[in-house]
Amino acid sequence: MTKIAPRQAYGEELVRLGQENPDIVVLDADVAKSSMTYLFKEKFPERFFDLGISESDIVGTGAGFAVAGKIPFINAYANFLLGNGWEQIHISIAYANQNVKIVGHNIGASSGKDGPTHLPFEDIALMRVLPGIMIVEPADAIEMRKAVRAAAQYQGPVYLRVGRLPTPLVTCEEDPFELGKARILKEGQDVTIIATGAMVAKGLEAAENLASLGISAEVVNLHTIKPLDKTTLLRSVRKTGAVVTAEEHTILGGMGSAVAELLVEEYPVPLQRVGVKDRFAVCAPYDELHDVLSLTSETITKSVQDVIRKKRQ
Repeated sequence: MTKIAPRQAYGEELVRLGQENPDIVVLDADVAKSSMTYLFKEKFPERFFDLGISESDIVGTGAGFAVAGKIPFINAYANFLLGNGWEQIHISIAYANQNVKIVGHNIGASSGKDGPTHLPFEDIALMRVLPGIMIVEPADAIEMRKAVRAAAQYQGPVYLRVGRLPTPLVTCEEDPFELGKARILKEGQDVTIIATGAMVAKGLEAAENLASLGISAEVVNLHTIKPLDKTTLLRSVRKTGAVVTAEEHTILGGMGSAVAELLVEEYPVPLQRVGVKDRFAVCAPYDELHDVLSLTSETITKSVQDVIRKKRQ
């Protein structure tokens, strides 16, 4: 299966957008090589601003650009951008409803070799509690390009999760993409697997494994975590009667929590969340860290078997 780094697609699409729209500006916190924003810098140096390792400042400056009518994309490692800049995001972007695109890089286990301090497994939870901010995590590099373009066209704050390492391509150029609209990648009857980001590929892999066991799994690509596409999710769950969520994030307050909140209010069914448990990570290569944290297709497969047993009780 072909793999491409989402960050590569992100950087390339920024350049295309910059060619089309002179109001787009890019701010970076001294990580331009890692975030791939150096591509934009090379093409449009007058619209690129490196503010150094100063995440709080980059948020405030980005909000200022938005007030001036620009479309700022602010870039930093997700753990530091939200850890250090959360109060400024809260007040200067969310409360002020500024048209800023907040881009968190090296999400999930992307920087596994850098150790636990560089692994943002809580960023979705931190952003979910802020009113009015859209949260987007594309499934692959193809969808990343579409998401960057859609975010630029959207009027309002957006938080975009960008992975560092190559991940499998699970969508096609021809596939439709709409912010706020989940997409069913595989039809099924027995269980709904709702996944986001790199876990979409693992959800599809689990569905293949389950098919050999006689279990028909529906796989939903939930690229927009907030707001939830309640219509698509509830339609799928009413058909299957069981749910497993999968995310490269803590299960506390993440995408799985958002789905659980929806279902407990609208249509309670057996549900199990695959994600990082209530723990810190360790220093390890990306794939090894996924194994350590049980972010695997095997974990999804077992979780599906568990919820189906509960459904039949």
